[in-house]
This record gives sequence, C-alpha cells and structure tokens, in this order.
Amino acid sequence: MTDHASSAPDTPEPKERHPARAFRNYLIGGLLVWIPIMVTVWVVRFLSRILDQSLLLLPRAWRPEAIFGTYVPGVGIMLSLLLLFLTGLVVRNLFGRRIVVGVEDLVRRIPVIGPVYGGAKSFSETVLTDKGRSFKQVVMVEFPRSGIYSIGFITSEELEEVQHKTAEDVVCVFVPTTPNPTTGFIVLVPRQEVVPLDMTVDEAFKMLLTLGVVVPKWKNKPAGARLAPQQTET
Repeated sequence: MTDHASSAPDTPEPKERHPARAFRNYLIGGLLVWIPIMVTVWVVRFLSRILDQSLLLLPRAWRPEAIFGTYVPGVGIMLSLLLLFLTGLVVRNLFGRRIVVGVEDLVRRIPVIGPVYGGAKSFSETVLTDKGRSFKQVVMVEFPRSGIYSIGFITSEELEEVQHKTAEDVVCVFVPTTPNPTTGFIVLVPRQEVVPLDMTVDEAFKMLLTLGVVVPKWKNKPAGARLAPQQTET
C-alpha cells in the first residue's frame, strides 16, 4: 500500500521577508506620508512669516502681541488679504488709479529705487495679467547641449536687438532648476527650435517640484500616436 502523502509533490514554502527589507519598506511607507505633510507645513509657515510682515503697518498697540499677549499665527495672512482686497478696490476706481499713477511716477524718478521699482512693476504686470505670453506657454528646448531637452517657459518674444544681430527669429525662454523653480537660466532660442508642449503651467511646475516623478498625462494625444521605442537591457 503506497503512502499518498509521500508521493505528493513538495510545495515550496513561501519565503519569509527579511526583517531588514520589511523595516526599510515600513520606513519608505512612513516617508511617503510625512514628506508631503512636512513640505506643505514648511511652505505655509514660510508664507505666513512673510505675510505677517503686514502687521508692522499697524500701530504697536493694535498688534496681536499687545492685545493677546502672545503671537497669533494667521492674523498677518488675514490682514494681508484684506489689504490686497482694499488696494485692488481703490485701484479699480478712477480717482484711486490716478493717485497710484502719480505716486508711481514719483517713485520712478528716485535714483536706484526707480529702476528697481520699474522692473518689479513690469514683471508683475507681465506675469499676473494677460498683457503677454510670459509664463503662459510651456515649451521644450535643447539645453544645456544638443540632444538633451529641458522644460522651460516663454518669457519674451520682443527681442529686436537679438533678432537683428543673430538674423533669426529668437524667443526668450526661462529654464527653471529643480526642485527650486524660482532660479534657473535665461536662454535665447530660435523659434523653430522651440517645441511647444500641451501640459499646463501648473502641471509643468508640479513636474519640476517632484524632480520629474509626477509626469502629467498627455491629454491631447492624437489617435495612433507612435512613441519612441524604449531600449531594453540586454
């Protein structure tokens, strides 16, 4: 009589996870939860400290430290939002606009301060309004050398001197660094070498802030579009 138990094939037992690998996976899982939280808290605190500078506009007796005896976070943010709203309300008025224009003309005539104020004014008008295409078009250019592509933003197309001396239709592209997109490089690129992208400015900044980990989906992908073949390791 044969022993059926002994004739049955041996089933491989599942390998136990190594404790070091399990510990590493738990650490990564915790980091994935806490890193976005800590970055968000840091950004909010950084902006809060900047906006809290608006409290200096109040008399010392009206500040939270004098009224409540301690620092109250968030009061500066509320005061800044209220100040921005009231300023915009005044500027939209014809009389208020004339006052602002008169003060700006006076400031622009002050040595050193005038050029700085004028540059900041022109930059804010270009970026925050619809007067131009600055930071409204995401493009791709070959930078820092041919064959390597970087994401950038068109900042200016009115480059008369550059276009005259290069005899080409040139655009100005800002190529930001990552993960800090507030710094970067200004490159002057012939228009025919600029590759427009369908991703929005917000999607491009999200890609830059995440070191290219978060890549936006190609929403306008044409039917039957062929991608470059991926090389497989041999």
